[in-house]
Amino acid sequence: MTKSKLVRMDNVGIVVESLDEVITFFAELGMKLEGRFIVEGEWAGRVTGLGSQRVEVAMMVTPDGHSRLELSRFLTPPTIADHRNDPVNALGYLRVMFAVEDIDETLVRLRQLGAQLVGEVVQYEDVYRLCYIRGPEGLLIGIAEQLGNK
Repeated sequence: MTKSKLVRMDNVGIVVESLDEVITFFAELGMKLEGRFIVEGEWAGRVTGLGSQRVEVAMMVTPDGHSRLELSRFLTPPTIADHRNDPVNALGYLRVMFAVEDIDETLVRLRQLGAQLVGEVVQYEDVYRLCYIRGPEGLLIGIAEQLGNK
């Protein structure tokens, strides 16, 4: 039996309360809004197992066009759990990491939108400077600046 070959990862999904606030944050980081639309209907509920649903979705794409975030705001059914402010050692998806050209300048811009440093900016050998931040709605985001041979 032949295994299917992975082609690509299409996106990472994040459920939010305020699409506008989160879109603004990721746009400031450098992502582009690719589209915004409503997903609903019987087919959608069959995929998610939620039955009848209505979800507002915004698709954000990185400048290179290879990576996407699917930001979703559930209109129906309502969200039932909130893990956004769990510590970094909680089970489940941890964070999304982005490569940036200038970590200090990026932090200045994102702090103006309410981002807060989780720990501190650290340097890993001569390879990266990186940190975790809490963005809008407490979302955990990693940013890293490659050092040396960029």
